Amino acid sequence: MKRLLTFGLIISMFLSNIKADEGMWLLPLIQKLNINKMHEMGLKLSAEDIYNINHSSLKDAVIIFGGGCTGELVSDKGLIFTNHHCGYGTIQKLSTLEHNYLEDGFWAKSMDEELPAPGLTVTFMKYMEDVTDKINAELNDDMSEDERNAKIREVSDKIIKEATDGNHYEALVKSFFAGNQFYLVVYERFKDVRFVGAPPSSIGKFGHDTDNWMWPRHTGDFSIFRVYASPDGKPAEYSPDNVPYKPKKFLPVSIKGIEKGDFAMTIGFPGSTSRYLTSYGIEERMNIINQTRIKVRGIKQEIWQKDMMADEKIKIQYASKYSRSSNYWKNSIGMNKGLEKLHVIEKKQKLEKRFQNWADSDPQLKAKYGDVLPGLKKGYEERAPYIHANYYLYESLLGGTEAFAFSLSARSLEEALKSEDQEKIDKAIEKMKSRGESFFKDYSPKTDQKVMTAMLKLYYNDIDAKYHPEIYDIIAKRFKNNFEAFSKAVFEKSIFTNEQRYNDFLADPKLKTLEKDLVFEGGKSILKEYLSLRNMQKESSVLINRDNRLFEAGLMKMAPELIRYPDANFTMRLSYGTVGDYEPRDAVIYKEYTTLKGVMEKEDPNNYEFIVPEKLKELYNKKDYGRYADKRGFMPVCFTTNNDITGGNSGSPVINANGELIGLAFDGNWEAMSGDIAFEPKLQKTICVDARYVLFIIDKYAGAKNLIDELTIVD
Repeated sequence: MKRLLTFGLIISMFLSNIKADEGMWLLPLIQKLNINKMHEMGLKLSAEDIYNINHSSLKDAVIIFGGGCTGELVSDKGLIFTNHHCGYGTIQKLSTLEHNYLEDGFWAKSMDEELPAPGLTVTFMKYMEDVTDKINAELNDDMSEDERNAKIREVSDKIIKEATDGNHYEALVKSFFAGNQFYLVVYERFKDVRFVGAPPSSIGKFGHDTDNWMWPRHTGDFSIFRVYASPDGKPAEYSPDNVPYKPKKFLPVSIKGIEKGDFAMTIGFPGSTSRYLTSYGIEERMNIINQTRIKVRGIKQEIWQKDMMADEKIKIQYASKYSRSSNYWKNSIGMNKGLEKLHVIEKKQKLEKRFQNWADSDPQLKAKYGDVLPGLKKGYEERAPYIHANYYLYESLLGGTEAFAFSLSARSLEEALKSEDQEKIDKAIEKMKSRGESFFKDYSPKTDQKVMTAMLKLYYNDIDAKYHPEIYDIIAKRFKNNFEAFSKAVFEKSIFTNEQRYNDFLADPKLKTLEKDLVFEGGKSILKEYLSLRNMQKESSVLINRDNRLFEAGLMKMAPELIRYPDANFTMRLSYGTVGDYEPRDAVIYKEYTTLKGVMEKEDPNNYEFIVPEKLKELYNKKDYGRYADKRGFMPVCFTTNNDITGGNSGSPVINANGELIGLAFDGNWEAMSGDIAFEPKLQKTICVDARYVLFIIDKYAGAKNLIDELTIVD
């Protein structure tokens, strides 16, 4: 078998082409790829100070927060900073009408006051190891894709077992460069995490959806947690006997201030990018995935928002749901606009023409790469109708209508009742009780009824009847395609739309009752159609994955300068750049920082998105900024850098040349929403909350001196 290019070959071919403002770099390769350029830009640290598996380094202070954000350790007692929007779901779960931490904020004035956060975890990355050679040694070009994937799983399982035998670590083998490279990543996960503090949403989400993805920004997007361990320092489930975790490394917090041109780097866990996607993949992303998300979520969110604005309880219940939904709804809008503005498809087509000419220039190259682009074109065309219906079904009915999705948790009970095995029945009931407590706490039946009506109608009108779930037959026969009548009927009777009916059913479950429930029947039919559509696109998806792998491998040969770092896949990455302004359009220049004055200028007491707390206004009017004011006299709030980030980087530490925390990354800018697919060096910015504003809110606004005293602050 001809070996694929190794990282070593790639390094030698594109080292001279590195740019400071683009790249999500693997930490083990910083010494070879990046450190010289970083030193030229002002970094005072060594590569070993950033990543070292034998001694403490910056990577030990950075965590996966929950399942999709980044956080950082800022004290020797396990104190964590992350974004407010990363902690939002936990804050919402802990909030009630009596203790509304979303609206009022929360500050633990001692460790005894910290609130347990069930289900929340923090995860440390222990080390990464290149295992490409181990896996490639078991692969050959004669394998089918199924055989290849099976062998990769088999070898990966052995590698993971070796890495985790005799310890409490977890491990994954992650693929890079579309399956051309592989790394073992080893983690340590802690399960006792407690809520320590957060500003009210009027600070932590100031600007809400209007300002989301926008600059200038004035959002104090931070929250504070603490990780606990067993007395011996190991991960443990929650226990009052647990103690604050003592990290190998934590970040000092700088209040020295920032200047335009200052070195800035982020370390975090970017979720997903597709920088090497072909024009065919971009068209699918824009016209099917993004467009579906824009339309469906827009309708659902409008229904949610009306009910949230009319009822304080619903506002609490749906705050986190709405935030999660709207975030990438708006991202999809901006991405499509950005990709069109930058003519990304046309640029990709030019590259593809170059690739095809290169592949056709030599018989050996033609044999391996000549059919790659025609294969991709065919694959995307074949799966288009299936992925469109599949994505629409998920957004509208499976992931959009809460009752249908919730009902599917009863499938295990259905099987247990059929088996008449009492032990299985009891286990299924207990699981459903637990699931029900969580579900109904944050559920508004009247809201979901409106959503169900709208989503059923939308899918019916927009998607070919041959892809309709079987529930539509019932709606046609019994309700004459009157979706409002159907929704009204099921919400009056279903056991999944009313907590009392749900609990009464679990007290004495009957198989006939469950199987006759229209929400359960509808949920199962939706899932069945969803899986059927997934199966219809499986063959084309396998071939698309194969050809994408070959396309990236071919690009490495043809033009290694075009593939300089792997796409994000929620593994730890470093990005480096500088603090700076930008010019979004003609005659407009955005400064690289915002101030508290801008918060006051945006204030609108009649708009919940721009309400300013009285205490914050008092501090502003008195200019009572304490030690956190900028040397020019203002109170800084946010700043921008040209670091390269995407979803998952939220909460990432922004670190200066000395290894000190200067801010928390929390957003990208509207003008560069194409960034997940096409990096735009002139416009792409990372929006960060200034560490001085974080400390100002903790100290002067909240009076949480205990937390300030715990930090190492660098003047």
